[in-house]
Amino acid sequence: MKKLLFLTFVVACFATHAQYRRAKPKKSWTSGTMFAYWGYNRSVYTKSNINFIGAGYDFTLNGAKAVDRPTTDIKTYFNVKEITVPQFNFRIGYNFKNNWAISIGYDHMKYVLVDSKPYTLSGHINYGIDNVTHWSGDYTNEPVVTNQETFHYENTNGLNYIRAEISRIDQWLRTEGGNFAISSSFGVSTGGILSFNDFTFAGRKDTQTVSMSGFGLSAHAGARFEFYKHFFLQFNAAAGFMYQVHVDTRPNDYDSYAKQKFGYSASELVVGALFYFRPKNGCDSCPHWGK
Repeated sequence: MKKLLFLTFVVACFATHAQYRRAKPKKSWTSGTMFAYWGYNRSVYTKSNINFIGAGYDFTLNGAKAVDRPTTDIKTYFNVKEITVPQFNFRIGYNFKNNWAISIGYDHMKYVLVDSKPYTLSGHINYGIDNVTHWSGDYTNEPVVTNQETFHYENTNGLNYIRAEISRIDQWLRTEGGNFAISSSFGVSTGGILSFNDFTFAGRKDTQTVSMSGFGLSAHAGARFEFYKHFFLQFNAAAGFMYQVHVDTRPNDYDSYAKQKFGYSASELVVGALFYFRPKNGCDSCPHWGK
């Protein structure tokens, strides 16, 4: 009986030890970890050729230059009612295995045509369509200078890239106890573009015309600074290609639209949180025996 009790005690000790050995550590790169973040961005765009099509016109503005439009009033960033006004990034993801995560998110960028710049115009505009700028007839690389009051194009509410990403996460530094860590993230994405378009042409201005206008392909890299296993500050850099095949320019008129291709790069600063859904106990790692 004593031997049986001793054997039972030894087996129980090893079973308990093994159970703790299987404890899931709270590390941001391990499977079962979920993350979410919110932040803001700046973006830069390549020049492009924007084709405008509608009743009585089909022309292209060549070499179009665009910029983003960051919110300069600092109070806006801390006003809950206006939190989506600036150029923002939101993302939620899940580590489906060690070092690998999938995520979905919403990148709210803004695209504004730069006015008072020399461009060239190609295509056809029927006579009498535009009595403001007096563009009419056939054009072949004709020099023009746009004016915001008479001709303007922008996606400021905005150029919304709704994308899915697969990313690789690696941890490069972790202090004893895990209260501070540095990780990297590299990913590729694709998704659709939701446009809110403003268009001024032929004496008419329409704003916030909504359409699913195209798709994007992109790559992303980030440096994450983690605090107390649950919070992080992350710097991201992104570059990609966008193809807007059908940007509605007039409400309730599907035949009036713009299309273009362009590249972009963006920088982001975000804050986020980490959630651990698969730990087997409250320990951060296996217990240390003998001390």
